[in-house]
Amino acid sequence: MILFGTNPIAWANDDDRTIGANIPTARILDEAGRQIGFDGIENGHRWPDDPEELRALLGSYGLKFISGWYSTELLVRSVEDEIAACQPHLAKLKHNGCRVMIVCETSNAIHGDAGRAVNDRPTLSASEMKDFGAKIEAFAAYLAGQGITLVYHHHMGTIVESPEDIDAFMAATGPHTHLLFDAGHCAFGGGDPVAVLTRHVARVRHFHAKNIRPAVVEKVRKEGWSFLKGVVEGAFTVPGDQEGGVDFGPLLKILAGAGYDGWIVIEAEQNPDVRNPLLYQTLGLATLKRLSKEAGLI
Repeated sequence: MILFGTNPIAWANDDDRTIGANIPTARILDEAGRQIGFDGIENGHRWPDDPEELRALLGSYGLKFISGWYSTELLVRSVEDEIAACQPHLAKLKHNGCRVMIVCETSNAIHGDAGRAVNDRPTLSASEMKDFGAKIEAFAAYLAGQGITLVYHHHMGTIVESPEDIDAFMAATGPHTHLLFDAGHCAFGGGDPVAVLTRHVARVRHFHAKNIRPAVVEKVRKEGWSFLKGVVEGAFTVPGDQEGGVDFGPLLKILAGAGYDGWIVIEAEQNPDVRNPLLYQTLGLATLKRLSKEAGLI
């Protein structure tokens, strides 16, 4: 069953909490659940940490808790230490009936550093990627035993960003590790979303329907902007935006052809003072539902 969700970073950013700081939490939930009609929402810094408080809060607005970002540090700590560190987050997921844990290695990531150009992001050698993949796979195997699927989020400013990185990471991991495919990060990272999704769709268990504004992305690259500056200047947007560069129709057809059964989430952080979240998220959801129907996904 396909469910449609959003992420609170459209209203209040997690990496730079000054973005959207003036927007009340109740407004975020009311717009996402009652006004727009999303099925669920991902994690954000505004939500309570207690698993039951979280379930009750979101449920009061008609929203399910989809899942949430978990930052691994497997480049600098053991799998055993990672397992111990993830327990509060894992408990939140299990209590709320989540199916996936969204994972990204952040021990050396720069996407949250406003003083670093995203072009200067870290990379791994082939042998380092192989070792990292083995640790992720071991962590994923543990999560599978807990009834949770690890979905790895390729992301700007991190060690898995480019299409080559994605290919190498998928080759370095095994059957317990799955992919969160993010159309916007794929395109921003230099990839062709259709080609990358086609290669890896069999292992995709979560989908972020993020769009990009190519003109802004080009400035980020050419002028050496940080990831956060790119966000504020409008690098990302939602499906259906005429300024967007990603065609979601073919991507949804690929998911349909693979029998995808999961969440389709609009994760598109923008400056809410410039681009009204209610209007953009409404446009994004309407577009995704229309294209999903045309693709035979719903």
